[in-house]
Amino acid sequence: MKTAQPTNSIVRVLIADDHAMVLEMFDHFLSNLPEFEITTAPDLNVALEIIEQSGPFDLVLVDLNMPGMDGISGLSKALESNGGRPTGLLTSAPTAQVISEVLQIGSAGIILKTASLKDLANEIKFMTEGGRYIPVELIDQQKLKARDTSKSPLSSRETGVLALLSEGQSNREIAEGLSLAEATVKMHVKSICTKLGANNRTQAVIVARDMNII
Repeated sequence: MKTAQPTNSIVRVLIADDHAMVLEMFDHFLSNLPEFEITTAPDLNVALEIIEQSGPFDLVLVDLNMPGMDGISGLSKALESNGGRPTGLLTSAPTAQVISEVLQIGSAGIILKTASLKDLANEIKFMTEGGRYIPVELIDQQKLKARDTSKSPLSSRETGVLALLSEGQSNREIAEGLSLAEATVKMHVKSICTKLGANNRTQAVIVARDMNII
């Protein structure tokens, strides 16, 4: 757990995700903002224990595809455990059905892992103030339909590059491992990010894991 410097109106946020890089990314960004106090958990069961011991929180965010979630039912458990206070979903590629169910159970909404971090603080504040946040891009039915497919948009070569990206390898290491030019690897990484709607290689890995591509 990391805690930001206290202020007169501290916002206590619990973030649960089984991907260490996701927790590190959100924790690092929010902990540098003085109005936030951030607590993290690696799965739903640990999150529920933390809420019981230290809650309720001003906002709880839980990953859709982590141990203990069982789909939206895990979000319902977190919402109940947090005493009905704002509780939202953290994901990267929600289907239209998931979005509908999130709204039906009275959740605070959805925050995308692929969204720009510069908007994250405002999204969280909106949720903690009672707002129900759904990213504008998720309202676009064309994008929802595209994200709701089970087929990987990546070529076999791109999937191979992505697998090595997920291991934290650099472009040079990937190039050596696959006997490719480093410039070719850079081209593949750019294509992977574009196809997955990611802003960078880290987000590409996160999206791919949520889509069960790797």
